[in-house]
Amino acid sequence: MFRRIKKKLSPYYTNLRGWRTDRKIVVIESDDWGSIRMPSRDVYEKCLKAGYQVNKIAYEKYDSLASEMDLELLFDLLASFRDKNGSHPVITANVLAANPDFDKISESEFTEYHYELITETFKKYSGHKRCFNLWKEGLHEGLFYPQSHGREHLNVSMFMNALQERNRDALFGFDHKMPGSIPRGDPTGGNKYVESLRYSNETNKWDKLEIVLEGLDLFEDLFGYRSESFIPPNYIWSNDFNEEAAKKGVRFLQGNRKMKEPDMAGGYRLNSHVLGEQNAYKQLYLVRNSSFEPSLMENRNNAVGQCLSQVNAAFRMRKPAIITSHRLNYVGFIDECNRDQNLRLLELLLKRITATWPEVEFMNSVHLGIQIDKYD
Repeated sequence: MFRRIKKKLSPYYTNLRGWRTDRKIVVIESDDWGSIRMPSRDVYEKCLKAGYQVNKIAYEKYDSLASEMDLELLFDLLASFRDKNGSHPVITANVLAANPDFDKISESEFTEYHYELITETFKKYSGHKRCFNLWKEGLHEGLFYPQSHGREHLNVSMFMNALQERNRDALFGFDHKMPGSIPRGDPTGGNKYVESLRYSNETNKWDKLEIVLEGLDLFEDLFGYRSESFIPPNYIWSNDFNEEAAKKGVRFLQGNRKMKEPDMAGGYRLNSHVLGEQNAYKQLYLVRNSSFEPSLMENRNNAVGQCLSQVNAAFRMRKPAIITSHRLNYVGFIDECNRDQNLRLLELLLKRITATWPEVEFMNSVHLGIQIDKYD
C-alpha cells in the first residue's frame, strides 16, 4: 500500500519547487545519439556465444547507431503531429561528436588514444552513410534539435588503462569495435566504460573537463552553432565544470533532479536541482520530470500510461513536461521489433497528449530555457 501511494505521489513531489507556467509545454530530451554502443547484430550474437549476457541489458540488446531507416521512420512520425502553434514534436537530440578510432589505437599498440568524428563513423556502417545529412534535415524541419552530450560516450582513461593491462573484457570489446564491454558471465552493473566523466583523482578530473570542452568545440564545427545546453553522460557532473562550460556558451544544464558528482574515493555525492534554478554563472537547470523509456521497461506497453501520468502531474503542478526518452527506444539496427513497437507507442503517446491538451506546445530544450530565462 505504501509503495503504491509513494509511486502515485512521486511525480507531484518532483514538481513541488522551481519555475512554473500555465502553458502546457512538452519537451522530449533524448540522449546518446552518435555513440556506437552495440555495433551490429553479428557482434551481438558473438557476445552471447562468448558468454557475455548482452541479452539481459537493454542498452546492450537494443542500442546502436540509429540507421537511415530508423531516422526516416522517426521523423515521419513526428512530422504527422502539430501543436496549437503548428510546431511538430521535436527531439532534443543530445549527440556525441566522436567515437574511438579503433584502428589508430591498435596501431599505437594501446599507447595512444585516438577518436574519429561521428561523420567518419557513419561512413563505416551500412545503411548509415546519409545519417548526418538526415540529422541536418531533421534540424531544418524542426523535428531533431542536436545538442552536446560530450565528445564520446566513453571513459577514455579507464578504457585505455584496461587495454594496457590486457583486461579480458576490454580487449573483447575492442576486438569487436565496442566502446568497452560488460563483464563476461555477470552483467550486473553494465558497461562501466561508458561513464565518460567518472574520475577518482584531481588530474583525471580536469582531464575530463578538457574532453567536455573539446566536445563542445567539435559540436560547433559539425553543426555550425554553439550547443547552448549540455547533458553529461550517465548524469555524472562536477559543479566545478560549470564556469568553463559557461565560457563555451552553455546556458542551460539538462539533467535529473539529482545529479551525481564523483568523489575521490570512487563513490558519488548527489547534487539536487530544481527547474529554473540559476547557478553562479547564470546557467539555468532544466530538470526532467517525465519518462518515456519503453525499451527499459519489463512491460513496454505500460510506457504510455506511465508517461501520461507524469505529464499530467507536471501540468497540474504548473510545470512543463520534460520527458526523457533515450535513443535506444528508436533504434532498429539490432532489432527492428524494438523500433517498430516503440514507434507505435510514441504515436499513441502523442495522440493522447494532443487530444487531452489541445493547447500543448512542443519545444526543444533551448527554447524552453529561453522561456524560463525571459519570465523568471
